[in-house]
Amino acid sequence: MVDIQHAVTSLDPVWDQITTEAQEAVTTQPLMGGLIHACILHHTSLEKALSYRIAAKLSSNEMSMMVLREIVDNAFAKSPAIVDASRADLMAIYDRDPACHRLLQPILYFKGYQAVQAYRVSHWLWNEGQQDLAYFFQMRTSEIFGMDIHPGAKLGQGIMIDHAHSIVIGETAVVGNNVSMLHSVTLGGTGKEEEDRHPKIADGVLIGAGAKVLGNIKVGRCSRIAAGSVVLQDVPACTTVAGVPAKIVGEAGCDQPAINMDQVVPCGGSKSG
Repeated sequence: MVDIQHAVTSLDPVWDQITTEAQEAVTTQPLMGGLIHACILHHTSLEKALSYRIAAKLSSNEMSMMVLREIVDNAFAKSPAIVDASRADLMAIYDRDPACHRLLQPILYFKGYQAVQAYRVSHWLWNEGQQDLAYFFQMRTSEIFGMDIHPGAKLGQGIMIDHAHSIVIGETAVVGNNVSMLHSVTLGGTGKEEEDRHPKIADGVLIGAGAKVLGNIKVGRCSRIAAGSVVLQDVPACTTVAGVPAKIVGEAGCDQPAINMDQVVPCGGSKSG
């Protein structure tokens, strides 16, 4: 009888590339062998490697790695969409970040990728009614990675958060697919209201470093928010906004600013780190 799981794993080109890169890294840098074997080569799939990595990073005296890994494995098993999103995030980073030369890098070293995957588990827990456990994941993700994403927030897939320091995303925020943002971005509220109070970011948006998007406002698809801007009003699709407070300064400059990662008007084909 054919081992279906093995067959599927063996036909996974993403995982095959990751393991190939891992083997090459061990050969060229033997001192990294222990870490790379533990995080990659001891596992049979991307989801198993991610489960190990998330649990290893978030574990503490308060909750063991073994318990955390069981939680993550359960989330992955019951919601395959989490793993699909994790793959899309991985490819987004590989495609958009000029500092990413191997699929291996985000899994081992990029806190933006690791934090978003931990968030995805916390979001699943939140939706399953396990709020306290979801808050624990949020707390540890914030402590370890410096990113505070409320488990109630809704993030699409293909998310790339470059550098990823001091990211804050509030409870009722919604982030679409194929969104890119840099460090120190806040998707926050403007007061103490408890209802829908955070931004709604459409597909394909690029948010520059240090930008603050505040309140229950809409940022249209494939728009671009310049670094350091404070956005307090809706942003039309395919436009660029800049300033404090942010104002429309032109068109987005290209069809897919979040993929081109160019923060200078006009939008060219080059990528900036």
